[in-house]
Formats: sequence, C-alpha cells, structure tokens
Amino acid sequence: MKTFKLIPFLLLLLTVAMPASAQKKTQKTYIPWNNGKLMVSEEGRYLKHENGTPFFWLGETGWLLPQRLNRDEAEYYLEQCKQRGYNVIQVQTLNNVPSINAYGQYSMTDGYNFKNINRPGVYGYWDHMDYIIRTAARKGIYIGMVCIWGSPVSRGEMTVDQAKAYGKFLAERYKDEPNIIWFIGGDIRGDVKTAEWEALATSIKAIDKNHLMTFHPRGRTTSSTWFNAAPWLDFNMFQSGHRRYGQRFGDGDYPIEENTEEDNWRFVERSMGTNPMKPVIDGEPIYEEIPHGLHDENELRWKDYDVRRYAYWSVFAGSFGHTYGNNSIMQFLKPGVGGAYGAKEPWYDALNNPGFNQMKYLKNLMLTFPFFERVPDQSIIAGTNGERYDRAIATRGKDYLMVYNYTGRPMKVDFSKISGARKNAWWYTTKDGKLEYIGEFDNGIHNFQHDSGYSSGNDHILIVVDSSKDYVNKEWDELPDAQQRWEKK
Repeated sequence: MKTFKLIPFLLLLLTVAMPASAQKKTQKTYIPWNNGKLMVSEEGRYLKHENGTPFFWLGETGWLLPQRLNRDEAEYYLEQCKQRGYNVIQVQTLNNVPSINAYGQYSMTDGYNFKNINRPGVYGYWDHMDYIIRTAARKGIYIGMVCIWGSPVSRGEMTVDQAKAYGKFLAERYKDEPNIIWFIGGDIRGDVKTAEWEALATSIKAIDKNHLMTFHPRGRTTSSTWFNAAPWLDFNMFQSGHRRYGQRFGDGDYPIEENTEEDNWRFVERSMGTNPMKPVIDGEPIYEEIPHGLHDENELRWKDYDVRRYAYWSVFAGSFGHTYGNNSIMQFLKPGVGGAYGAKEPWYDALNNPGFNQMKYLKNLMLTFPFFERVPDQSIIAGTNGERYDRAIATRGKDYLMVYNYTGRPMKVDFSKISGARKNAWWYTTKDGKLEYIGEFDNGIHNFQHDSGYSSGNDHILIVVDSSKDYVNKEWDELPDAQQRWEKK
C-alpha cells in the first residue's frame, strides 16, 4: 500500500448521519470481552472467550485510520462499523517510519527512542492512537494492530534492537487495553527480515500475556509457512490477495498453483493440515471496488458478490471468521487526499457499498448454530462437484449442514451426514439475509437448485437441520440476532 501526504479534512457528519429510526435500534452495545479475554478454543479451530462464548471475527480493513482520520471522523467510522456488525478493525499502527497523522504529529522524532513521546499540552501521535483504541472499546470493537507495515522494515528501517525497543513500548502502553489483537508483519513474506519480526513478537509477548497475536503475510501466502510452530503465533492468517484466475503478472516464485488465484479455500485447507493445527483466517482477500490484480486501474473491479464468495468459501472451508476490505475505505480517500488503485469514491460514501453492508449476514448465520462442533465436510456434496465458480462448499455440525452455492448450479446433497431421520431445509440469501423454507425431507441424497436459476453471483446457502432441532423456525423470513443467544447472563 502506498503512503500519501495527509491533509486534515473536516467531515460534515450531518450530511451522512443515520436517521433517528436507525439510531434507536443501536442503543445497546455488545462488549465481547465482558465474557473474558480471547483465547483459542480446545479443538484448535476457533476463538472463544474465557467463559466459553464463541467469537466470530468479522473484520474490516481500516488500514490508514490512525494516519488519515481526525477524532470526529474516527468516531463516526467506528460507529458505522459497529452498526454493520464488524468487531475487528485492522489498522496500520505505523505505515511508515516515521508516520504522520491528520494532526501533523509524528510517530517518533528520535528513532525508536520513546522516552519523551508524551509531551505536556501536545495531542501527539500516540495520544491519537489511544483515542482510537478506547473509542473502539466503547463500541465493543477490537483493534487489530499491525505494529509496523512490512515495506519500511524490508527497506531496513527497523533493526532487531529497534524491534525489541518498539515491541516493549507497544506492550507497556497497551497491555491493559481489553481490545487489542497484535499483528506482526504487514504484507510481507515471513522469510524476509525474519529476525526483526521474531524480535518484535517476542518482546511484546514477554510483557503482554493477555492478547492474541498473528502474522499478516504477503499476498497469496500464509503465516503457517514460516511461523506455525512459533510459540508467539496464536492463530494463522493468510492473504488470498486481489488477483483473478490466471493473473500472474510475471511472478517468478509463484506461491500457489497456476489458475487457482481465487480459490482462497485452498489456503484454509493447507493451514488446517499443519501440525500443530491452529485457527486460520483470510485477513486480506479481494476488496470491494478494487481492480482485478490491484495495480491496473483500467481493469474490472471486484464487486459485492465477489467479496461474498471469498467470505463464504473461506468460512465454510474452516476459517474462524473473515475480514472484508474496500478500496476507498482502507485508504480513507477524501477530498484533498490522493488515492491509489483507481479509487475515486470518498470513504464515507463507500460505507453504502453493498458488500460492506452484507458481511453481517455471514456472522449472524454462523452464530445461529452450535459453534465449536462445526467442521468442513465436502463429502456432503454427492456426485461430481463443480470447479472454480461452480464449486459448492459445505460445512456441518452434528445435526445441521450448510452448502454455499455461488452460481446456483444444480447440486446433490447427502442428508445422511447429520443426525435425524427427517430434515428441514431452507434457502438463505447471502445479499440480504432472507430465509425461505423449502420443506421437510427424509434421509438420503436430494437434488437442489434455487428457483432463481443459474448465474454467476446468484449465490445462496442451503441450510438443512435435523427436524427435532429448533435452530431455525419454519415461519421465519430472516434470522434473529444470534449474538443474543450467546450472551452470558
């Protein structure tokens, strides 16, 4: 990601304020860490809180939030994320060395010496970072802190000793904040500057025992390649990247098979096959309204149906959550601030993009059913599965199963993979969360195709439940707020 000159900009919130009717629905704030700190669940696939409450990660890539937004803008952005169900915002704590924010304040003025970083009467860079973290906390949102982006480190702008000093500073400043998740790396391979990344990670972990940590890798790579056995790595992260099938762009050491660029489910399967098995997530998939392949702004743009496909493919393959991205939002494009990758739309207008507003349906769906027993199971798809966009992907618990179908192609589904002699079935529409009861079925293999027919982006989910279970009601036309069922009284 490029770094640009930052120009303060006053966002007129009244022009984009939510109507009063919408505000009434959002008065209650769910604070996840009231259930205890985040930890890896016993089966090694998911995250949970200390009291057993599941945590489904619904992330948003607010990369340049600390550098580009002032206090009012940051509060507004975080509130909008909360309204759409996002519970993790991924940010670049430092996007450069030094970094500069909307108030013209530098992240450091004397190398990696942080002794005099707090200046009386000055609202400094780290004061603003504090404000962002605590504002997010009031809204029940975690901050995924990429400590420093990979590009300055690859240029030699952080040595091992500086990494130790920086890690000590970060851990001492934020170890008691409830809503921190540490990201080592930042769009970089783990075999580049490995000693620096190890030093940063271990220096933080030596002080902060309460927060989870991962590594954010380069596009089309996964942290499990380099750090799966590292004691500081709590869960794996991969970046499936922005390329479409067949886009190589002259890559030499290509990290994945030719013509599998969009198959982010492959990264999940590989990570889950490592020993020890650790939870995994796609921390940077394609972004809504970013060009295919990223760098040519004349290319086609990824749309809402594409970001949905990446989300459901990854989660149904076994990811413990998913992170969404948007071209304008991730760089907080606005008048007076230049943008990259052909972005034209101001970030506050991009909050209305359909994909940004559809991710909440994934989170609610996954929290509706028993959480920790769920596993990927492609044997649910009977007969021959499709390839690429036609590939159906299945997941199940003991008494429920779900199949994601991106194109609406006919498919055969084996109901015997879950308990019960009789099964109820529904269609779930990913773009609006609508439910449609299909009927009751006996065991065996059944043929399904949604009435809307075959078309790329015409994605639906087939939900099948043991008829003796009441996870879903036949009369419902949408799922109720599933988060409520997990709240501990």
